[in-house]
Amino acid sequence: MVTTLTKVKARRSQAQRRDESERRLLAAAAELVVERGMGAATFENIGARAGYSRGLVTQRFGSKRGLIEALIADLQGRLGGLLEDRRVEELNGLEAVLAYVDVFLAALDRDSELRAYFVVLAGAVADVSELRAPFAAAHKQVEQALESFFLRGQAEGAVRAGIDADAAALITGALLFGLSMQLLLDPLMDLAPIRETSLMTLRLSFAA
Repeated sequence: MVTTLTKVKARRSQAQRRDESERRLLAAAAELVVERGMGAATFENIGARAGYSRGLVTQRFGSKRGLIEALIADLQGRLGGLLEDRRVEELNGLEAVLAYVDVFLAALDRDSELRAYFVVLAGAVADVSELRAPFAAAHKQVEQALESFFLRGQAEGAVRAGIDADAAALITGALLFGLSMQLLLDPLMDLAPIRETSLMTLRLSFAA
């Protein structure tokens, strides 16, 4: 007789297997994009690289847009986890902005999936593709998060009162976007001094 506990364990195991397969598929897609461009990230190639069938890739993502949305959601989740580790909600607004920039650039330096994100984004923009929509939504969320940090910093007296918080958020996001695209052009670029200089520049620009 199958017990309730056995059923729960089976369901949990199935969910874990699904999570693992999706993680491997996203990692495989990112590797292909970084190595050979978005055109190489076919469902057949992704499945083969991850050790699964093309059918499973189709089942998981449905379409190229579904794959991109999953990649964005995965990156957002991992960056969110890194920010939680830094306890940004306990920092003043300015320090929260700087923590976001620091976490992002540290991830960009070592995370191939984050680089793949910008390869796909560049292609979507260049092709005037409908795939721009999920990227635009993701970037809007980042802008709003940064704006909330700047507004909090102004309320706390950590950020200069005369600064437009929305403009400051957009400028900060543009800095990260520009560095990400530059890294695609120059993969050997040393991000360590750029990261340090970026934090110093932002602090001098916005601190009260």
